[in-house]
Amino acid sequence: MIIIKYILKNHLAPFLFAVFTLISVFLLQFMMKFADKLVGKGLSFWVITQLITYNLAWMVVLVVPMAVLVATIMAFGSMSQNNEITILKSSGISLYRMMLPPFAASILLALFLVYFNNNIYPDANHAARLLSDDIARKKPTLSLVPGVFTQEIQNYSILARKIDQEKNELEDITIYDYSDLPKTNIVTAQKGKIYFSANQKKLIMDLVDGEIHETDNTDEMIYRKLRFEKHKIAMPADQFAFEQSTPGGPRGDRELGAPEMMKIVDSLSVIENNYTKEFAVRFGRLIKGTEIKPHQKNEANIFTPFIEVKVKQRINGDEQSIFNALQRVKYIKNEINRYMVEVHKKYSIPFACIVFVLIGAPLGTMTRKGGFGIAAGISLVFFLIYWAFLIGGEKLADRGMLSPFWGMWSANFVLGIFGIFLTIKSAREKVTINFDFIMKYIPKSWRTPEELNENS
Repeated sequence: MIIIKYILKNHLAPFLFAVFTLISVFLLQFMMKFADKLVGKGLSFWVITQLITYNLAWMVVLVVPMAVLVATIMAFGSMSQNNEITILKSSGISLYRMMLPPFAASILLALFLVYFNNNIYPDANHAARLLSDDIARKKPTLSLVPGVFTQEIQNYSILARKIDQEKNELEDITIYDYSDLPKTNIVTAQKGKIYFSANQKKLIMDLVDGEIHETDNTDEMIYRKLRFEKHKIAMPADQFAFEQSTPGGPRGDRELGAPEMMKIVDSLSVIENNYTKEFAVRFGRLIKGTEIKPHQKNEANIFTPFIEVKVKQRINGDEQSIFNALQRVKYIKNEINRYMVEVHKKYSIPFACIVFVLIGAPLGTMTRKGGFGIAAGISLVFFLIYWAFLIGGEKLADRGMLSPFWGMWSANFVLGIFGIFLTIKSAREKVTINFDFIMKYIPKSWRTPEELNENS
């Protein structure tokens, strides 16, 4: 029991450190990608925090398996470097028994990720999409350019020939008001000031020394002219205010759990069967319709050209209907594949936690290095292999060139078999792998003092 606690303790700190480091990298990438969509929109700190929090869900799904591999290599590498693996083996404890605690922990972690993928991740993805759409719709400010009409406000056209951007003061103003059709109001003013109401629902214009010209498009005889010293116009400014949508509405495949997607797949399968039957009926009708019986040819030789034209027209019409039926079958099949890919992904990525323990433990034992630098360098290779399999399998499965099961699970099978081979090889004989050539490509800030001394 003491040994189990000791091995798990050696894994805990590297795992937490790897999770923190990898999430920081993903967060930095996320902020660089979305910075231009957030800056200048006057969003509150709370809204930005919400957006980051919601997007943490997909980061957790990717980071946890990666952190398991890094932590396993670091833990077993450190134990091997300190000759603890050798001592445990001489005490009769095999590598298999040493791997049992992290292996059991990886199973629990995989079960947690399965629950997370089906219950938390979809809701977080849905909330993130709604919030991103709300932010994208928000206009930061009213863009007024001297001498140019702006029509950013619905039913209004605004022209100011001189603008003081610091004081929001305007001069020589012309406003076309189409908010009360069929009437049209043309407002002119010498000076004015523009600002938003406290709740940003209205755009207020305080005008000084001007005129209002009112016309009716249905009656050319009606014309009114009003002079004013002070006049205030309140225009709708909903597009400049930020309003957060309430959860609800249709969800995409990444915003649903596996049980919900399986219900959709069952419904699509019924539709696919109906379309397949329709295709079979139309195809059978085409084959039968093109046949001309021998006695018809003998009895109606004079009408043969007419019959041939009718047959060709019928064939062309049936071919088009068959093509349409076939396209519907293909579309439904692609939709089923798309949902099934996401279903398998919710289980295959968590299973990678178990696979990476099978790879990390023997690799850590062989490398005899417990620093983050060497662990990160080795892990990066396997990350690239895993994600190449995953992304390639997803693309092939979406296009129907590979079954969703093999598309999502092939990486686990290939790396799992490789991990079992490494484990057996490491458990039976003492094997050491030298990765010192990688150290020159790893930043010094990632290396431990021991690694720096060894390579100096």
